[in-house]
Amino acid sequence: MALQTLRPRSLSPDKKAGRGTELGTEARQLNKSSEWLVNRGEMSERIRGFHWSKTPLGPTEGWSPALRTTVGLMLANRFPMLLWWGPDYISLYNDAYIPVLGLKHPSALGLPVRECWSEIWNILKPLIDTPFNGGPSTWIEDFELHILRSGFAEETHFTVAYSPVPDATTPSGIGGVLATVHEISEKVVAERRVSILRDLGTEAAENSAEETCRVAAHTLARHSKDVPFALLYLIDPDGRHARLAGAAGTEPGKGASPQIVSLDAAATDQSWPLAAAFRGQSMVEVTDLASRFEAVPAGPWAEPLHTAVVLPLRSNKGNEPIGLLVGGVSSRLKFDEQYRSFYELAANQIATAIANARAYEEERKRAEALAEIDRVKTAFFSNVSHEFRTPLTLMLGPLEELKRELGGAADAQSSPSYQQVDLIQRNGLRLLKLVNTLLDFSRIEAGRARATYGPVDLSAFTAELASVFRSAVEKAGLQLNIDCPPISEPAYVDREMWEKIVLNLVSNAFKFTFKGVIEVKLRNTGEHFELTVRDTGTGIPADELPKLFERFHRVVGARGRTYEGSGIGLALVQELVRLHGGTAEAESTYGEGATFRVRIPLGSSHLPQAQVVPSVPHTSTSIGAQPFIEEALRWFPDAGSDEERVIGDVSADEQAEGEPVERARILLVDDNADMRDYLRRLLCTRYDVQVAEDGEAALVAMEQNAPDLVLSDITMPRLDGLGLLTRLRSNPRTST
Repeated sequence: MALQTLRPRSLSPDKKAGRGTELGTEARQLNKSSEWLVNRGEMSERIRGFHWSKTPLGPTEGWSPALRTTVGLMLANRFPMLLWWGPDYISLYNDAYIPVLGLKHPSALGLPVRECWSEIWNILKPLIDTPFNGGPSTWIEDFELHILRSGFAEETHFTVAYSPVPDATTPSGIGGVLATVHEISEKVVAERRVSILRDLGTEAAENSAEETCRVAAHTLARHSKDVPFALLYLIDPDGRHARLAGAAGTEPGKGASPQIVSLDAAATDQSWPLAAAFRGQSMVEVTDLASRFEAVPAGPWAEPLHTAVVLPLRSNKGNEPIGLLVGGVSSRLKFDEQYRSFYELAANQIATAIANARAYEEERKRAEALAEIDRVKTAFFSNVSHEFRTPLTLMLGPLEELKRELGGAADAQSSPSYQQVDLIQRNGLRLLKLVNTLLDFSRIEAGRARATYGPVDLSAFTAELASVFRSAVEKAGLQLNIDCPPISEPAYVDREMWEKIVLNLVSNAFKFTFKGVIEVKLRNTGEHFELTVRDTGTGIPADELPKLFERFHRVVGARGRTYEGSGIGLALVQELVRLHGGTAEAESTYGEGATFRVRIPLGSSHLPQAQVVPSVPHTSTSIGAQPFIEEALRWFPDAGSDEERVIGDVSADEQAEGEPVERARILLVDDNADMRDYLRRLLCTRYDVQVAEDGEAALVAMEQNAPDLVLSDITMPRLDGLGLLTRLRSNPRTST
């Protein structure tokens, strides 16, 4: 509650004489019968030596038994208590109440309340009158009072209880009011400041340092009792100027809140001593606000502010100041150590918020830069992939025609020309498959993938797609189970996308399964269509499962039919499933196989309605599946791959001379069958060539017939090229 101009009430000379701090013998003589006042401290002595005859209470020997008893109880109590007696409410109090009075002690003794607490008499009077006139006792939990006990109007808080004191000698039966007082000023102010610090931490912005300062200023503006005004300055990168970034309790740019302040050592502090706080890195107290500024921020009280502080806001990097805080000091609170500590904690809280905002801003800029790089990369891959398809199409078309022409005769397919064209076509299709996969993935990442969803007999379509692998699976000695019973309800899918999903999953299962079963199931669960592809292959380690659908991720050391591949097949599956509003997940027991499940919702309400069509044309699965099958068939090892395979042909020139020539022996190790065949054809005219599909097969072949040279690929299943090299160097027979 705000008060107007408050001045301490002066005591008249005669009252001062009667209330001096020295206890005179005259007063003791007047109070001869005050032996009941047991010496319990300072106030016992003061009451004993006081000139009560000059007050309405009269000498102590004339006091009523009720007054004597109450004064005795009050003096014996260690809780702050005071007694207002008689109609004039004459004041008596104990030792514990002295700190509440401050500078009013000891002159308050024997003084009417209206004179002792003249600044708050209008507040106290009804609270005292009520119990004195027979009303109920008064109790107030948090009583905010602004009192003149320290030379200025001070904000204080009390918990008080005012109780009537019965006295049979008075006409009304009540002699006075006993007040029990508990000051809670420190507790209330401390809780208030903790709340400010909490708000500064929880309401900090993360957008930028400037926004953080504005939010912090807005927070401080709600707590003007402790922070009458606040200015937040950010220091320029060159450290020469501080710029206002937030203000509370004052208008920015006016008088006491300049927008820019110089921090040069030679600069004079015409406004705030920011340069001194910046250079000294410590709090600077400013006590001459009225002489510094024409208009000082008012704060919440009537009297103008006279003190403020300037604190550096230190960063967490090298403890260097990143800003400065100017804060006003309340004119109704003591600027003590607790107040200073509060401002230091507030400065640290704001500095941390600014540092976090700048770190967030830097991280956002890095993320934006990376996102831009990713966008450029995606656009590049998309454009390049698209450009690759044109020459590949122009190559594969004529190759198909040439292959038909060369293979017309019954024995033509065994001719070198036909085999070379077949090799080119096979690897051209494989390259086209990789390019298409990369293009699909790039389009999805760039948000340019356009799907056309139409009703499809998903059971028949899935069974048809899976069955194209049957010949390859059975050739590998595996069993392919396709369990796709008829489903009455059609599924809304993009046929090409669903084709890629099924082919990738079945191809992946075949790649890592060497014995047992590959199972393809499709079910209608009532809410979803669920595709399950299960195998009894090598399985996936538990720590690799969370990363399985990440692009370009490959399980290190996994045993498969080949190490070749782009590493985006499963990532593409997941993205295609998401475009259908579904989910893809995997589970596996390492060494026992893996299960992949794809779920897509029933119906079409979850799909973009503009991309839903009433029907889609049926296309043959052989076109899209051909690259997958051609690639899978080349994963099979050559016959007798773990035995020596020697090509003993000699060149035509050497044959003409008719002399036997001893030829060098080369062991060629590569898991790609086409690469093995091609290199073998190149080398066999001059060397004896032995081939193996991986490092383990190569070691078996070398035990039987050591070569002169080993020519090996690096990435291969079972034992790769680097592992083979290590084994060769550790063996004395092959270490050189």
